Amino acid sequence: QVQLVESGGGLVQPGGSLRLSCAASGTIASINTMGWYRQAPGKQRDVVAIISHAFTTYYAASVKGRFTISRDNAKNTVYLHMNSLKSEDTGVYYCHVVTGSYDYWGQGTQVTVSS
Repeated sequence: QVQLVESGGGLVQPGGSLRLSCAASGTIASINTMGWYRQAPGKQRDVVAIISHAFTTYYAASVKGRFTISRDNAKNTVYLHMNSLKSEDTGVYYCHVVTGSYDYWGQGTQVTVSS
């Protein structure tokens, strides 16, 4: 069983920055991909960014050039650095981790971009 603890959400003005963190703990054999998804009010949950164990990254088109995903394999932690935030980035951000045949979701952290 793997537990994910997210942190770093909050309220920020347009153009501002935030950093999200997600630490995995528990019985972890190996973590494959780690990623971030977000769910805006009234919308489905969509991928924001994914990073593989070998540090290959994928970004949604809407965040490319503004967000950076990174991971620390020694700490089983994934980060999402968000710059130039826009109101449309508002939503609940969920951490997602894939290990072997299982995947896990964090509890979600709220990000609100508003003046």
